[in-house]
Amino acid sequence: MNIANISFPERPVFLAPMEDVTDIGFRLLCKKMGADLVYSEFVSSDALIRGVNRSIEKLQVCDEERPVAIQIYGRFVEAMRDAAQIVVEQAHPDILDINFGCPVKRVAGKGAGAGMLQNIPLMLEMTRAVVNAVPGTPVTVKTRLGWDQQNLIITDLAEQLQDCGIQALTIHGRTRSQMYTGEADWTLIGEVKRNPRINIPIIGNGDIVTPERARECFERYGVDAIMVGRATFGRPWIFREIRNHLEGKEEVLTNEWKLNVLRQQVLTSVERLGEYRGILHSRRHLAASPLFKGIPNFRETRIRMLRAETTEELFDIMESVRKIINYPLSIDKL
Repeated sequence: MNIANISFPERPVFLAPMEDVTDIGFRLLCKKMGADLVYSEFVSSDALIRGVNRSIEKLQVCDEERPVAIQIYGRFVEAMRDAAQIVVEQAHPDILDINFGCPVKRVAGKGAGAGMLQNIPLMLEMTRAVVNAVPGTPVTVKTRLGWDQQNLIITDLAEQLQDCGIQALTIHGRTRSQMYTGEADWTLIGEVKRNPRINIPIIGNGDIVTPERARECFERYGVDAIMVGRATFGRPWIFREIRNHLEGKEEVLTNEWKLNVLRQQVLTSVERLGEYRGILHSRRHLAASPLFKGIPNFRETRIRMLRAETTEELFDIMESVRKIINYPLSIDKL
């Protein structure tokens, strides 16, 4: 499968863009675990053109994580056009992605992200402007099935976006009104993929939480790639599990190995972002990790993880967990 001139292996698996989650440290770890393409946190076009430091910092990428996509969002065509040029000039991403799918009120409620699903002419105008602004960089789009169940427009919208010049389309199998509730509906994703007029890659997203579900999505709906989001929280090894399953490999990922991965996640985030921000980004992953399910009275330990402010404090908590589940903790080669 190719996106423009970027080649991917058969049945590729991508890391979804997630705000306050897919920082550079986490992206690097997911790449090491087998992610074929990683996405940045989304970046506000308005903040970029104003030179807001926090948004500029999100443009930091490194060669070890390539191919890498940077995602931008906004509600004004001119700001999105200018932001696209800033991203390409400063970060040189392999792919520039437009967010037309974020459902949260502070984004969609202002007309950006999934809010664009209520103004398709503006969405298409914006897409064309971004594509034309960065002719040397593939532009892709991530969106949803529609605004609500009464407006499931993705089958027609996919063709319209393709006509704007995008090189791939990611579809999350929910409407904006669903937010992240209920089950993702892949039926329309499959319908878009089967449309003979669609000639760009279709990437499916939503509720891929097991290797078995990943295989099913490829086989039943025929998508070119899948994208994994929330299932990566505290479980970056899901990419390795999926790849092993798709390739028929049997590999036992021990709890010792998994805990070492989480410890490495902390170290990588701290190295790349500094201790405070590195801990802030990684501690929520640890607290949500399925590795700790079933541990007696883990709630108090989880709260301590979420409040930890230093590497030493977080590692002390992990050491206490190690003693409970009785296996050694060390940094092994991943």
